Amino acid sequence: MKKNRYIFIVVIILAVIAAVLVMSRTGGTFKKQLKDFAVDDTSTVTKIFLADKNNNTILLEKIAAGEWMLNGKYKARKSGVDMLLETMLKLVPRAPVPKSGHNNVIAQLAARSVKVEVYQEVYRINLFNRIHLFPHEKLTKTYYVGGATPDNMGTFMLMEGSSVPFIVHILRFRGFVSTRYSTQERDWRDHTVFKKRLAEIQSVIMEFPGEPENSYKINKKNKTLTLINLTTDEIIPDFDTLKLLNYLTSFTDIRYEALLNDIDPHRKDSIINSTPKHILTLIDIKGDSTTIITFFKPNDDEKYDIEGKLYVHDLDRLYALINEDRDFVLIQYFVFDKVLRPLSYFNKS
Repeated sequence: MKKNRYIFIVVIILAVIAAVLVMSRTGGTFKKQLKDFAVDDTSTVTKIFLADKNNNTILLEKIAAGEWMLNGKYKARKSGVDMLLETMLKLVPRAPVPKSGHNNVIAQLAARSVKVEVYQEVYRINLFNRIHLFPHEKLTKTYYVGGATPDNMGTFMLMEGSSVPFIVHILRFRGFVSTRYSTQERDWRDHTVFKKRLAEIQSVIMEFPGEPENSYKINKKNKTLTLINLTTDEIIPDFDTLKLLNYLTSFTDIRYEALLNDIDPHRKDSIINSTPKHILTLIDIKGDSTTIITFFKPNDDEKYDIEGKLYVHDLDRLYALINEDRDFVLIQYFVFDKVLRPLSYFNKS
């Protein structure tokens, strides 16, 4: 009996050891910090730095809730930053890279990867997660983002200081996330051209270089609106007030479609040296002005009218200069038509 009891005790001990080993394996045999790519609280992220092997760098800095600066000189595109933060929140390590592919993945990461640095606001004193004292910015994560797995359902990632790359994914998301860590400045630029409420507008100057009779200026002082014919410099006494108000309220969110600074220089020079179609300037109540100069876009898609004649110009898009002529962009008539009205538009019906 005594012998059977000892055997029973040994069996129990072995069973407990086996259970512990199974639980440890289920939880992963690697230290948490080697695979802890996710950011638990993205609201505390203050800065994100991205750098690739070609010396392209992106610095995203939070300047206010929901507002980020790009490389210290541009407003960052909110949807892009939100997508990156959401990605960082939901990253889950699927598995370490198998030994058979380890060396290839390490070589891949060494040659083509994006270094990611995440900075967060943390507290020197954090008592029971209730009392927070002495906040400061701290580098909390550094890792490398590589390419997609062969099945395109995961992304290779490596924590700094580790030699164990992981396949990382987002639960219930079919695809890879490496494209969300772009190091191209154009991918992070905010596309806003005009974002002014009626109360913020002081005046609008709309010029048609090819049709000067349609050029005008709108002045707003208090609740008084003045419409001026730029050709004659005369005040127009009778106009459709409702149309004018609707026009001025159309500047709340006007965005360009694509940044084209990398377009062929000769083509660009040819375009901007042609006669502009519109020159639109908005001056706000602080005296700051925003100008966009538009140009016809050739009918590159070769669209024809109902009579089979080839259109000379693109019917859907224009080229434009913005940001004091520093940026060359593509805009859509669909978006901009409401702020490119001719003077005749304000005539009473």
